[in-house]
Amino acid sequence: MSAVLRRATPIELSADRRFAGRVRRLAATAVVALGLIWALAVTTLDAPPLVGLALAGGWLLMPTILFASLTWPVARYALVVPASLVGLALLAIGWAWLPDDPIAASGWLLMTAGILLGGWMGLWLWYRLLPVPRQLDDPFSPARLSLIGVHVALIVMGILLAAFPLLG
Repeated sequence: MSAVLRRATPIELSADRRFAGRVRRLAATAVVALGLIWALAVTTLDAPPLVGLALAGGWLLMPTILFASLTWPVARYALVVPASLVGLALLAIGWAWLPDDPIAASGWLLMTAGILLGGWMGLWLWYRLLPVPRQLDDPFSPARLSLIGVHVALIVMGILLAAFPLLG
């Protein structure tokens, strides 16, 4: 336990200027992506209002916390709240309120996988709840960027497929 308390603060939770650009991009991306997810949920699904409220809460809190963390990095620990709101809402959608259209349903499942991957990466790589391999320790490493690419691709493909019925 003392080794955990003595370890250095990871760059992801620090005020390191090299990481500030990533935090800004993540905040801007969250505004767009989480807003689209919320809009798709309330316009295309028969989910109860609580699901939409959880998605809206995540949409508002995620970028707010990220922008606040640029001056107060310890605020990044609070990212668990919006990530949990969005992740649990998407799990509920996948469990009980998937659309009948198989293309849209697959979009919601891909979106959920992407969001859950992002949450898992945050817990693992930012909060260091488990040991991080050397290849993933540097937030700018090719291995880390590859994981981020998979996370983003799942969410983008999910949004596009979930929106597919709106195009027809």
